[in-house]
Amino acid sequence: MRVARCWYSLPLTYAITLLACAILYASPALGAQSAFSVATDTITRRLMQRVSALSADSMEGRRAGTDGSRRARRWIVAELTAIGAKPIGASFEQTVKLPIRAGADTLGANIIARIPGRTNGGRTIVLSAHYDHLGVRNGVIYNGADDDASGCIALLTIAERLLREPPQHDVILAFFDNEEGGMHGSRTFVASPPVPLARIAIDLSLDMISRQDGKALWVTGTAHYPFLLPIAADAVKLATIAIRFGHESKTLTPGDDWTTSSDHAAFHAKGIPFLYLGVEDHPDYHQPGDDAEKIDPAFYRAAVEFSYTLLRTVDVRLETFPSRTP
Repeated sequence: MRVARCWYSLPLTYAITLLACAILYASPALGAQSAFSVATDTITRRLMQRVSALSADSMEGRRAGTDGSRRARRWIVAELTAIGAKPIGASFEQTVKLPIRAGADTLGANIIARIPGRTNGGRTIVLSAHYDHLGVRNGVIYNGADDDASGCIALLTIAERLLREPPQHDVILAFFDNEEGGMHGSRTFVASPPVPLARIAIDLSLDMISRQDGKALWVTGTAHYPFLLPIAADAVKLATIAIRFGHESKTLTPGDDWTTSSDHAAFHAKGIPFLYLGVEDHPDYHQPGDDAEKIDPAFYRAAVEFSYTLLRTVDVRLETFPSRTP
């Protein structure tokens, strides 16, 4: 991603409130049963503990094909197992062929899990993030806390909620490998999908959602798929941080158009709609300083809450999506 210019902007800012008691929000589209708490400090602490673990020095920057990557992969699988998530097949791992690079193996792996919906076999939502980062360069570790440990921990947190209160449709959790080195994980996924591509209705891609340097979380995808704009706008009504739409016009300067900036590009290339969530580049983007202590816990918590609300809003509107020719 690069510094911003927007095609369309819809800032909505509310006060962030972190109280010991629970404050409940319920979308009219979702009903009272879908109300959720956004003010439990325990959840924020858990988010920070997890993102700190995945972006710790012991993970060695999670560069694809390295020991650090394999260590991170084992950690994510252990977390998925602990919360009760299940793989689609016999294993959580989907082998990813990596380019030949010095000091790295040529095989990596995506981590794929499934949250069963109340109606099986129909349209499916993919919720994705990439777990790799830049590794170690000249003896310095690039931990990638925001990019993209933040998205991975959001997936785990949302999965816990979905397991407690199942969605209407199946949700596939996809932790992609080697986004940084050419998006080989997401390209492998769409080339050998765990379900037919015709069943995949949308990719919700979370990449860099924990830093509030730019004072907003951006949603990209509605210019390419305009039917998603009113759906996303409904979710924005409950946001407690500024949400803006844009970064998806070819008229923007190089780097400002995020249409192909992360793993959602592989889905878009197949005609699968996407919504990408991310923040503006910050001084620690692709730098050694992208560490967990730079994350704003309140902003991160609110971004995860919005991601959850967006997924739930998409879920209840999925049958209204236009039909797609595979």
